[in-house]
Amino acid sequence: MSSPPATPYDGLYKQLFSHPQMVEALLRGFVHEDWVAQLDFATLEKPNGQYVSDELLQRADDVIWRVRLNLPDGRSEWLYLYLLIEFQSRADPWMALRMLTYVCLLYQDLIKSGQIARGRKLPPVLPLVLYNGQPRWRPTRELAHLIAAPVGLARWRPSFRYHLLDEGRVADEELRRLSGNLLALLIRLGNTPEAPAISVATRELVQHLKGPQYDSLRRVFVVFYNRIILRKLNPGEPIEEFTDLQEIDSMLAERIEQWTRKWMQEGRLEGRQEGAAKTLERQLRLRFGELPAWAMARLGRATEAELEQWTEAVLSADSLEGVLGKPE
Repeated sequence: MSSPPATPYDGLYKQLFSHPQMVEALLRGFVHEDWVAQLDFATLEKPNGQYVSDELLQRADDVIWRVRLNLPDGRSEWLYLYLLIEFQSRADPWMALRMLTYVCLLYQDLIKSGQIARGRKLPPVLPLVLYNGQPRWRPTRELAHLIAAPVGLARWRPSFRYHLLDEGRVADEELRRLSGNLLALLIRLGNTPEAPAISVATRELVQHLKGPQYDSLRRVFVVFYNRIILRKLNPGEPIEEFTDLQEIDSMLAERIEQWTRKWMQEGRLEGRQEGAAKTLERQLRLRFGELPAWAMARLGRATEAELEQWTEAVLSADSLEGVLGKPE
């Protein structure tokens, strides 16, 4: 079964999820099942051509990993993660069938390569779709829902489902709760068009990716900023290429005020003050959680100068009162 053509997002995401830290963040933060606690993340590894075909490994939008799952009886077995990256403008209504096809191909490769001894059962596979399209994902995740079932034949439908992460539908509160999670930071960067939010997430990312063990992943994030984030902040304008994540963080801190003023002048924030207040409200929620009534009231009657001042303060303040002042 052929897949839709890849987008620039696909290639960058495949590079990001070629790093075990991103796969661990995905499983720990967005797969809410008890068995995740039994995974030995130190064993995360990518299959090679010895037991998975090159054709399957080289698909433009797919990533395959395996990790040891510790069982209650003291044994362990491999769990395979089949991650499909889907950033098309429209969700594929046949995704359940597509994923079943890929999982079956993976099983066939494991059998052909001798990884599954005669008489042994196949290993578990977690099929996961990572979606970042604008429309809400509506296709069914259950294969049985795609198959007609006349009376008496329903029980012969194959049972298969995939796990879905629809990035655009992850609540701000959930992302804030996962503030130290690499994938949550990536989603925040992709979901928000506002420079202050991007700057806050960038600062957290710089702190999280310190140390030589993150050298390769930092380089991929720099490419992600150059190709995606900075183009989103300055559409249609020349893009300055960066080679270091810390440089990007410093640049954003310096230019946020300039960009915010420019966007307000151009009307890119709807209704000038209304758009600025909405942007600031979202940043405050991401940093400090649900806003009390006094804070919402203060935002509603703020002047343009106050909104600009608070937008700058949200980047460094330690509390809601540090941005808006004390309640009246």
